[in-house]
Amino acid sequence: MIKNVILASSSPRRRELLAEAGVEFEIIAPHVDETADTTISPEENARIIAERKAEAISSTRRDKLIIAADTMVVLDGEMIGKPVDTADAIQMLTKLSGRKHKVVTGVAMAHVERGVLWSGVETSYTLFRPIPHETIVAYVKSGEPMDKAGAYAVQGQAAEWIEGFEGSVSNIIGLPMELLTRALRDLGYLLEEEPSQCR
Repeated sequence: MIKNVILASSSPRRRELLAEAGVEFEIIAPHVDETADTTISPEENARIIAERKAEAISSTRRDKLIIAADTMVVLDGEMIGKPVDTADAIQMLTKLSGRKHKVVTGVAMAHVERGVLWSGVETSYTLFRPIPHETIVAYVKSGEPMDKAGAYAVQGQAAEWIEGFEGSVSNIIGLPMELLTRALRDLGYLLEEEPSQCR
């Protein structure tokens, strides 16, 4: 089991994925600017924000391996983050209804004492069935989408809307375990469990 790890995220989905992989960790949510820069690509935005999160925690926890991530949904080149309110969530899901969109997650790891600073990006695609407006409104009222990029949780109630996907499922959930596993191994860490593609 990998120990002395800090997950720089308050996301329950990321916590579950990391725990399933046999990582023993504590959680410290970073407070950083997550505003996207529209002059660079979604992939670069996700990577830079993830690095910013990892570095914010590693500056005070130099003896720990920090793992951070940032996920965004991209439709027609537009970066879609977390909704600011219910009206925004309804608007986001209305845009995604019946459409194929991209899910981009930047992952970063930092360990000051070991001189580790690594980052990478994973991209997946999700296709939604057309979603009736009343279904979107009811979903938003449930509160589930309010802290999630694109205003939905693929492993939650929104699962029934998915027509299909391409790439890593764990990436769509919020932490691309295949990418993270390879990077951890390259850095000399060994995981007990292989990442699961099916949830």
